Amino acid sequence: MPYLFTSESVSEGHPDKLADQISDALVDHFLAFDPDAKVACETLVTTGQVVLAGEVKSSVYLDVQKIAREVIRKVGYTKSDYMFDANSCGILSAIHEQSPDINRGVERQDKEEQGAGDQGLMFGYAVNETEDYMPLPIYLAHLLLKELSAIRREGEVMKYLRPDAKSQVTIAYDNRKPVRIDTIVVSTQHDEFDTDERMAARIRKDVLEILIPRVKSKLSPEVQQLFTDQITYHINPTGKFVIGGPHGDTGLTGRKIIVDTYGGKGAHGGGAFSGKDPSKVDRSGAYATRHIAKNMVAAGLCDEVLVQVSYAIGVARPCGFFVNTFGTAKVPLSDEEIAARIIELFDMRPYAIEQRLKLRNPIYQETASYGHMGRKPQTVVKKFYSPDRGVLEREVELFTWEKLDYVDLIKEAFKLPK
Repeated sequence: MPYLFTSESVSEGHPDKLADQISDALVDHFLAFDPDAKVACETLVTTGQVVLAGEVKSSVYLDVQKIAREVIRKVGYTKSDYMFDANSCGILSAIHEQSPDINRGVERQDKEEQGAGDQGLMFGYAVNETEDYMPLPIYLAHLLLKELSAIRREGEVMKYLRPDAKSQVTIAYDNRKPVRIDTIVVSTQHDEFDTDERMAARIRKDVLEILIPRVKSKLSPEVQQLFTDQITYHINPTGKFVIGGPHGDTGLTGRKIIVDTYGGKGAHGGGAFSGKDPSKVDRSGAYATRHIAKNMVAAGLCDEVLVQVSYAIGVARPCGFFVNTFGTAKVPLSDEEIAARIIELFDMRPYAIEQRLKLRNPIYQETASYGHMGRKPQTVVKKFYSPDRGVLEREVELFTWEKLDYVDLIKEAFKLPK
């Protein structure tokens, strides 16, 4: 049955994503110096102002203003014309100590019985539409803005670009398979032009002749074929986008949770990720279920799958574990039977998840723009600074939940061909 499905993305300069990146930079710095830190921090950004708030239990002292300014500078807010500038914006910190009532439910003498940092439900999803096992609409929406950001940073063409941007992609499906791209929306912040008419024409021309070819070049031949002359393009449809970023719209941590996951495909439990250490199962549970879902599809167990886990605060073992293969399973088992075998392969207690996915490392700032899922696992060296402990370099592994390291175990458990 044919239908249209739409997903959106936002750039690292979008005010909500800027807030996410600041919050996750703080998480990373706490974890770099104190791997047992408990962090839940929120950021608000608006015209010329940043507000940091939240709860922390840690032995390290950080210069949170310095960390926030470095993030803002890296994103590209470095000019007074933007009405939000890394060097001059005011930064207020209202971070305080974590509630002992919460902490008592998390820490245990036996680390393996560490309780969940909150109640809640988390979902993981995977589908074989792309090489990263992500839904095609969000995959393309992210890629459009990654390339737009790369063009801005290179500074060779489209020199009028500013940091804030949004994209949206509508895909036509038939039989649950993508058959064509119906609509692409790109809205990018830009410098002033001499006339609005020249501005609109120039940006449209550059998006179609510079951005779209760069995006297509990074896609498989199958996806490239979906770019036809029949696509409807809406490029800066309001006609002007000079005022943007925190000056144009207040930004808050955790307001782009659908952009962070699957673009509305599958499901979302409702909890945000950024600003939270991995004892918060909103984050670690979502990563663990994505890891399970991706390995299930990659193993050939199914073409599409949604995995849910749920927790009670202070309790280690999940309240529930659910699998939906949408009728695409390749084995003669019910989804309930599949779930029972999968939970035997993956220990879903919070401490086990932290250990399996190496989540007590400072790996989170990179997750805070262009999605937490569908990214490439990689090892990088990162630098951190504390006034009382100096500079620290750490080699860390990013996006561990995207590794296909359980494929063979799943194949063996379900007697799938190797």
